[in-house]
Amino acid sequence: MIAMSSLEELNKKLQERIKEEKILPRGISVRGKVVSTKAKNTVTIERTFIVRIPKYKRYMRKRSKIHAHVPDGISLRVGDEVIAQQTRKISKTKAWVVTKVVKRGEEA
Repeated sequence: MIAMSSLEELNKKLQERIKEEKILPRGISVRGKVVSTKAKNTVTIERTFIVRIPKYKRYMRKRSKIHAHVPDGISLRVGDEVIAQQTRKISKTKAWVVTKVVKRGEEA
């Protein structure tokens, strides 16, 4: 039997918790880095993207922050690279749910 890595176990547990909480991920998904874990069951994800400015024929790097729901029993750290997917409105600012952890961040 092949032992699963901690990242695979975490992703499997994450999928189970999403089903238990009846949160249906739908729509687009984004990849970003966790920058804050201070709120309960919520992480702030920062995603960066490049935008072309036609007038100057140059590119500009932009970023946006997304508040995403994290199911109970899942612990994420600042610096983790995650994939979040759209879902129904969970609160005033949350309409995203973390669906996968791509890479773990550095431990403090």
